[in-house]
Amino acid sequence: MFTDLQARSRIDFRAATRDGEAPQQTRAVARESTWRQLDCNERAASETIAISRWEDARDISSHQATTPEDRYFVAIALKTTRAKLSRDRQIIFDGTMPAGTLYVSAPSKPLAAQFQAPCAFLHFHISTDHFPAGLPAIEGLDNLVLLRDPLAAELAKALTEHGDAADRPFARCIGQTLAMHLTRLELPRAKVNALPKWRLRRIEQYVADHFDRCISLSELANVAGLSRMHFAAQFRAATGYRPREYLLNHRVEHAKTLLASTERPLAEIALAVGFSTQAHFSTVFKRISGQSPARWRLASKSQRFEVEASPRRRPSADGDWIASAAA
Repeated sequence: MFTDLQARSRIDFRAATRDGEAPQQTRAVARESTWRQLDCNERAASETIAISRWEDARDISSHQATTPEDRYFVAIALKTTRAKLSRDRQIIFDGTMPAGTLYVSAPSKPLAAQFQAPCAFLHFHISTDHFPAGLPAIEGLDNLVLLRDPLAAELAKALTEHGDAADRPFARCIGQTLAMHLTRLELPRAKVNALPKWRLRRIEQYVADHFDRCISLSELANVAGLSRMHFAAQFRAATGYRPREYLLNHRVEHAKTLLASTERPLAEIALAVGFSTQAHFSTVFKRISGQSPARWRLASKSQRFEVEASPRRRPSADGDWIASAAA
């Protein structure tokens, strides 16, 4: 069922239209009005795996929650965001969290999260019964952050593509597969320190200024003030990307802006964002986005036309960002 595992592929987050939404109590995937808070109804309490969806359209938001004593909390990012996760005064993660990132928190553990960009997540609230004591991987299932986990990305994609049409048996199968995946993880023995934030900002700015030309690993390492080996390892620990992957993703994101906002030919856009040929541009674009540049441009125009053609709703006084996120 889950083939073509692509860690680089962008997960499209398709929310159901308001008119066709199923009632909250009948959904296999509940929508959270408050971060990580599920409605404590009888059915949710009896399920060993409850799944919910959280989306926040704000540029900056802060949240706090404590995992129940009989559950593990697992989150899968549906789109790239910037996040800072902390417990007490300990920073667990601080940086770019790509789509497909997996985060796990153990039972009875508090967590504070600050998102510095709009975000969308699937949340899995999994009973401790799915994690038998004694398994080697269980000890590592706290404050675990796996950037762009391929299987987690595909599981999330399969579930979100069904939207409100997903039934409970299908959602339960997805949750059980994820739980089994976590029990079989082979965690790295040696932890690599992430690239310090000030060095990362320097690299991000340098790539933003020079992405339209060839940038070597040695060049980026010099900007960061590190050896090639140390820079590559620390950069990947901080971002989830190899330096080359990060550069290609930056080029593709800039290309999307040009595709959506201009009528420039594909060959011209390829050269503008740093590719030497249109063929190489199309290959990389499809690998990262899942569509060719031409198809992506057509889909973008269709989506924009639908948004412009849809009737405007009268804005409410409160909770507008929640309503727009759920629409």
